[in-house]
Amino acid sequence: MASFTRDVAVAADALRRGAIVAYPTETFYGLGALAGLAGAVERLGTAKLRPEGKPLPLVAADAAAAFALWREVPAEAVLLAHAFWPGPLTLVVAAAEGLPAPITLGGTVAVRVPGSELARGLCRLAGGALVSTSANPAGGPPPTSAGALDPGLLDRIDLVLDGGTTPGGLPSTVIAVEEGRVRLLRVGAVSLDDVEAALRLPLPSCGG
Repeated sequence: MASFTRDVAVAADALRRGAIVAYPTETFYGLGALAGLAGAVERLGTAKLRPEGKPLPLVAADAAAAFALWREVPAEAVLLAHAFWPGPLTLVVAAAEGLPAPITLGGTVAVRVPGSELARGLCRLAGGALVSTSANPAGGPPPTSAGALDPGLLDRIDLVLDGGTTPGGLPSTVIAVEEGRVRLLRVGAVSLDDVEAALRLPLPSCGG
């Protein structure tokens, strides 16, 4: 059964030791493990009851930490990062070597620098990017407070960083930048018009 803390340093130390931690983001509570710890990432997928074949997204403390997760750094991705980070835009780019398989299914990694200062600070203190999938069993409603976390999920994770109530809202917009192509995968909190204005070009949707 998970314990609770309001101390970010305690949560960061737990993550470095391989713990699975629920923590607040700019919208809902997320479920995190340190991205470089393969065993913790595998445990997180099991705890969430996440279907196999669905990659786990990440959050990073800043753009430099996010870029380090990519095999290369496309100019279009840099432009979007500078325009919308910190904030609810997820970029999907070819993954650097060495990341655990549940993160890089398909050879890419999905990452954002979150608008939540607490989440960014947790990444920084933990020493790396964190998994950031909603803190609910797959198919369940995402929670906006520590008290709303699913009891069954609490039995399968190690710690909850209680940062109060989060505002909820739309998920992040997801953009793929691969092999010279920029594609919209999901419309969310950042509008398509704003993305196209930053890039100065129209975007095809996934499959377009």
